[in-house]
Amino acid sequence: MPGLFAEVRDGDQVWRGAAGVADVTTGRPVTADMRHRVGSITKTFTAAAVLQQVEAGRIGLDAPIGRYLPKLVPGVRGDAITVRMLINHTSGLAEYFPYAFPSLKAFPALAETRPESLDHHRFTRFDHLDLIEMGVTAPPVGTPGGTPGLYSNTHYLLLVQLLNKVTGTAAEQYITRNVIERAGLRDTGFPSGPTFDGPQSQLYEAWFGMIDPPRDYSVYDMSWVGPSASLISTVADVNRFYGMLLAGEIVSPSSLEQMQRTVQVVSQEGKTIDYGLGLYPMEAPGQATFWGHGGTVWGGGALAMTRADGERQMAVAVNMQRWNRLDSSGRPQPHPIDDALAALFRVAMYG
Repeated sequence: MPGLFAEVRDGDQVWRGAAGVADVTTGRPVTADMRHRVGSITKTFTAAAVLQQVEAGRIGLDAPIGRYLPKLVPGVRGDAITVRMLINHTSGLAEYFPYAFPSLKAFPALAETRPESLDHHRFTRFDHLDLIEMGVTAPPVGTPGGTPGLYSNTHYLLLVQLLNKVTGTAAEQYITRNVIERAGLRDTGFPSGPTFDGPQSQLYEAWFGMIDPPRDYSVYDMSWVGPSASLISTVADVNRFYGMLLAGEIVSPSSLEQMQRTVQVVSQEGKTIDYGLGLYPMEAPGQATFWGHGGTVWGGGALAMTRADGERQMAVAVNMQRWNRLDSSGRPQPHPIDDALAALFRVAMYG
């Protein structure tokens, strides 16, 4: 792992730390104040924005998506898939990204994928409606409301379109005004292009050993995920956001209760997890429950977890992804980085 940085909060006590390099060529060190692509941590922001509109009576959480977006999810599926099913990944709609990135089309059969598409689409400006169509027209991966659901960015691009429609403004603008600014986040925002301002690390993608040495993808057009996973933030801002969310300061306590109602969902790593509405729990035997979200982009990753009482928080960012090589059966092999991160998470959350 070239570099890692983190912030841990325990009541009024704050620890920030960084180790390693932000640039393997120059040796420039990572620092704990760096801005970072936090990937699907963005989904919590988007889910909170949708819940605000539920509170305002403009969206029905259990209303069919076809009521709002009949052209995007037409017919019987539009009637059967609810807004809740989109937020908690139980709609049965497929993930679009293997179709948007042709060399990844075999995903999740990792051994049959190739990373060339990552280079081909570095500066591609995707149309979100095209991406949604890829997911909606792909073979279904389940029935509406069935569990386990399958984690899919198609869901959150549909929620972006839903926000666009009911608020009359772009989802990025609504989330910025009503979630990011409401939380007082000074270093968080959506990128307007393939680069962003502020201190930051290069981002190194290994794609399961197929890119060796890992390649820098820090300059990348994030329209391929949009407000599903494109947010830029810092470990301090992410901790502040989750602390306020769990304190009922971003959505109402009743909405937060809905966000913490979980179902089983198969993650993009193929693991079955408990997933709520843009939140999921992490638990250890005999320990309190933490809530938050993780995220990955090409080369970058982050995880943010806050204890249910809001008193203990952890946000960690790393600048390399998919470091596990594949074994002869095509499964990611264990790696010492996995154990090191797990040990860090345990100490950060439980002391």
